[in-house]
Amino acid sequence: MSNPENEIRPAGSDETTGTTEQTLGATDESGALERDPEQWVSGDDPMTPAQRSYLDTLAKEAGEELPADLTKAAASQHIERLKAQLGR
Repeated sequence: MSNPENEIRPAGSDETTGTTEQTLGATDESGALERDPEQWVSGDDPMTPAQRSYLDTLAKEAGEELPADLTKAAASQHIERLKAQLGR
């Protein structure tokens, strides 16, 4: 027997109401989901362990040294810059 509540449906669709909702991982073609890291509520928090690891990898590959005490916002900006520089 199939249970309609457990069926896999495309993200953002609701067959019962016909509405759509935003989901994690969704892209908004207008760019409205992207926010400048300087505007982040938690932008002044220390970078996350995942950011630290990825930034370390990118910086080594680019031959750069960066401070280890970056904020989330600063780390994000460096990650984006290094990705562009390295063609990722």
